[in-house]
Amino acid sequence: NGEIHLLNAKIKAEEEKLPAARAEFAKERLELENQIREGAAERRRMHNTIQELRGNVRVFARIRPFLPTDDVADNEMPCVIPKSDTELKLTTDGDERKATPFTFDRVFGPVSSQEAVFIEVAEFVQSALDGYNVTLFSYGQTGSGKTHTMQGSGLGQMRGIIPRAIEQVGEYKNELEAQGWKYEMQVSFLEIYNESIRDLLRGDDEDIGDKKHEIKVKSDGTRFVT
Repeated sequence: NGEIHLLNAKIKAEEEKLPAARAEFAKERLELENQIREGAAERRRMHNTIQELRGNVRVFARIRPFLPTDDVADNEMPCVIPKSDTELKLTTDGDERKATPFTFDRVFGPVSSQEAVFIEVAEFVQSALDGYNVTLFSYGQTGSGKTHTMQGSGLGQMRGIIPRAIEQVGEYKNELEAQGWKYEMQVSFLEIYNESIRDLLRGDDEDIGDKKHEIKVKSDGTRFVT
């Protein structure tokens, strides 16, 4: 009986310690969560400080290789020649010695992969995820490879910037949801053609009548398309 009484006393003593231990654990957990949040905020601040130091506006050049449909001779030389990661030269008469140099923030040669291009711009996607407004667009003449760069094709290595960016957003969303965050996401896919805004997600058989998409500004300064 004495041993049982002693064991009961020990159990009771340990039970009395539980509330204090739970309170201490909750306190330590809260401190760790605050440290994680502070660390994440500092990471965002440092990331975007680096972006500002590298330049809020950057211009990349990508050189399209000859394609079979270009119908060029096997020995024909391109007029745009990459010289380094940041420089290319433009020839007008085939004489590279008379080529005009141009410098960009980054130059992608004809053999550059879709993945290499996206790696260079993925940090902009991260800035958008951190709450900053980001614009990324492809500019060039018809047939220069804009659609290939931005959209690409298929589900493999030929995917372009847009599907890769959406994938990155989804991965980041899943990562933060595991930490307790909740996300509500909306996506629009618009085209401006002949000064008119077209909704590319709307089916061709949908009749919008006289309704037109317009750019509006909210009271807080944010913009949206009707």
